[in-house]
Amino acid sequence: MRSESYVIDFCAARTRRAHVRVATFALVEFSHLMNTSARRSSVIDKPPSVLILGGSGFIGTRLAKLLIEQEVQVRIGDLRSSEAFPELWSECDVRDHKTLLQAMRGVEVVINLAAEHRDDVRPLSRYHETNVKGASEVCTAAQKSGVKTLIFTSSVAVYGFHSVPVDEAGSCSPFNAYGESKLEAEAIYRGWAAEDPTRSLVIVRPTVVFGEGNRGNVYTLIKQIASRRFLMVGSGKNIKSISYVGNVAAFVGHVFALGPGTHIFNYADGPDLSTNELISLVKARLGYAGTTPRIPKGIALMGGHFLDLLANASGRTFPISAIRVRKFCESTQFLADKVQRSGFIPPHTLIDALTRTIRAEFPDSAE
Repeated sequence: MRSESYVIDFCAARTRRAHVRVATFALVEFSHLMNTSARRSSVIDKPPSVLILGGSGFIGTRLAKLLIEQEVQVRIGDLRSSEAFPELWSECDVRDHKTLLQAMRGVEVVINLAAEHRDDVRPLSRYHETNVKGASEVCTAAQKSGVKTLIFTSSVAVYGFHSVPVDEAGSCSPFNAYGESKLEAEAIYRGWAAEDPTRSLVIVRPTVVFGEGNRGNVYTLIKQIASRRFLMVGSGKNIKSISYVGNVAAFVGHVFALGPGTHIFNYADGPDLSTNELISLVKARLGYAGTTPRIPKGIALMGGHFLDLLANASGRTFPISAIRVRKFCESTQFLADKVQRSGFIPPHTLIDALTRTIRAEFPDSAE
């Protein structure tokens, strides 16, 4: 339990420092926040009608539920039916102009969550077809439909790997086709916004998103630890920025009040943890006190490259690849101070979010 106490004390100290920063931002930008609050009040008085593209997915379902609770008129456009809100769903493909025009009829805000995002998508052209061509079709349909506000969920993958934490002004050098496609899509949305000064574009670049019901990287890590078969790769000193789905959805709802222009935000839930600290926290919540075996990064990379060759030759996919080993061992730390300056307060702390996720997904193991 010493590891749990260490991680919680560590996170509490960072959280206290974060509260001091928030208080400072609030004093410096009091006038700005008052203006933002006034604009938001008018939005609350008359909630906008919103179309969520990709709204049947993990983030989209959480966002739809939140907006409905706020009495916002919500529509969901997706290739897949919404299990949670089938009555709000209509079939829509971001690559198909006709279905986009039908879905956008009468809406004021379009949120595009639709994307090819897995790192094992083949052929690679699928990233361009959905993420880039999709952005172009969404912008064209928005122009024809008179939509003035677009919110696009991009990704911190546009930055690539950096040795230091980066903010929204950081250089963009994607390391894979997914990141490249997101960066190209951002350029298309920026062009749409630049055509009309009354348009509002919000680009949100989340870090890795986790939460109840997700089967992404954080879930996979927790599952491996819970199975007692987890093998640590590398030193574990690298820092990770991660995001909770409930907080990401709440922030997307928060940015409705922003005015005309282009607004770009990194999104991450602090405090950032090293891989070792994250693993210690998960183990503590699972009641697992055993030691974690380790292998060097170089050996794991060799194994990843071998499986990549095997995957290319056989057409199969494997849970381990060279890029996944590299991403696991790299520091992926991003600054999200602009989120704080916007006046947004996450409804969940990172520790609470991880605890919620572990208890929901592994009820028999969680303490």
